[in-house]
Parts: sequence; C-alpha cells; structure tokens
Amino acid sequence: MYKVAVMGDYDSICGFAAVGIRMFPVEEEREAGRLLERLSREDYGVIFMTEALGEMLSEMLEELRERMLPVVVLIPGLSGNTGRGMEEARRLTRQAVGADILEEA
Repeated sequence: MYKVAVMGDYDSICGFAAVGIRMFPVEEEREAGRLLERLSREDYGVIFMTEALGEMLSEMLEELRERMLPVVVLIPGLSGNTGRGMEEARRLTRQAVGADILEEA
C-alpha cells in the first residue's frame, strides 16, 4: 500500500497529521528539493504540497509528471491561494476525462 505525505510550512500542513498523513515541514527550496527527490523514490503514492513550494520546485514537478507515481497535489497554504493547485487539478481531469469538469460557471 502506498503512503501519503504532505510538505510545506508547518502552519499550513499541521492539520494533515490528524488524518494520518505523514507531515514534512519544509520551507527552503534546497531542502524541499532534496525531500521531494527522496519521497519520490520511496513508497509514496500521493504527495500534497503547498502551492508556494510548488512554485519553487516547478522544474522538479514537471519531471515527476512524466511518471505514474507519486501524484503531487498542490494545495493552498496559509499565505493564500495562487490558483496553481486548481489549474493542475483541471489539467489532470482534462487528461483523465477528456473534458474540463471543474470549469467555473
């Protein structure tokens, strides 16, 4: 069975521990890059990541998209919602379903 992780600043991700998701508090780009590399080699099927980290690690995320696992899901952090997570969700659903079922009315 695959594991689920969340990475980002502590205040943004601390609630995930309540539902059994492994937390990896990290804020610096270099440290976050090393952590993402390590998690992508381990048995993690899903990695939630704050949008702020996603911006910092955009090149690594592009490379990970080529692989089946892990799936990286961008989530808003306490600093706000950039919309990048929703853009990625739309891209993935268009790819899977063939239509934008998340389109705003």
